[in-house]
Amino acid sequence: MFHKSSKVPYELSKENGNLVMQVFELADEGRKKFLNYEDLKVAILALFGYKPSKDEVCQMLQSYGQSTALNSGLTRSQFEKAVISKFAAVDEDEEIRNTFTAFDVNCRGFLTLEDTKKMFGQVCPRLPADRVELAFREIDRDGDGRVSYKDFDFMMKFNNFS
Repeated sequence: MFHKSSKVPYELSKENGNLVMQVFELADEGRKKFLNYEDLKVAILALFGYKPSKDEVCQMLQSYGQSTALNSGLTRSQFEKAVISKFAAVDEDEEIRNTFTAFDVNCRGFLTLEDTKKMFGQVCPRLPADRVELAFREIDRDGDGRVSYKDFDFMMKFNNFS
């Protein structure tokens, strides 16, 4: 199942919830009970493995945080809410990657029309071949007869199919 934070509520798994709690505790320099700007950068790096941009950190603080004369930051519950969409995006990307890999049985890094017909024949045998061909041509945005992972990812995230 794909998790679009704007459409489907996403809940952290127990494991990820515990991880968020541990990272919050470790990143909360001085045990203030909230993450300030610097703490939040450390927490995002620990959770997702990248250093967030200044804009990303400011956006998270503005969208989810609290600001008083003395303190500006995210409480534990605000931090959890702020990172839920990031976990959902990671889960969605992993699921898309796994689906592409299942279709790419020859491990070539792209899908051909024949690969696609074969897979749909197994998964959805009553789907007419012309519908599969039409969908393939729409996904193959550069018209080279191959659907790259980039094309596949774009289709899975931004498709216009009904």
